[in-house]
Amino acid sequence: MKNRFVSSVFVLVAPLLLLSGCTTAGQDARVTNPTQPGPAVGNAVGTAVGAVGSNVVGAVVGGVEGAAAATKKTFTNERRVVRTWRTETTSDGRTIKIPVEIEVDENGRPIERKE
Repeated sequence: MKNRFVSSVFVLVAPLLLLSGCTTAGQDARVTNPTQPGPAVGNAVGTAVGAVGSNVVGAVVGGVEGAAAATKKTFTNERRVVRTWRTETTSDGRTIKIPVEIEVDENGRPIERKE
């Protein structure tokens, strides 16, 4: 039982130790010279791959968020109504105010009804 626990901890911890690198030395303490062709090409390729990869991921995420926002907007059934009052005179001479409701969009523009 104890050997199985130790081996499972080793299997879980060993990859973390191997894959997590940390350095305390800065750019000045490099082993290779960054102006030599090998490291310079490696830096250029790494930069290009990082830029292209991050742009591809950004485009995919942006497309998914746009599609989600468009889908959400279709199912939003919130109505905005502006009420104005129109003054009319009745046949017997009285003056009354009649409410007129106008449906507007999210920017306050009236929505024309198609009847």
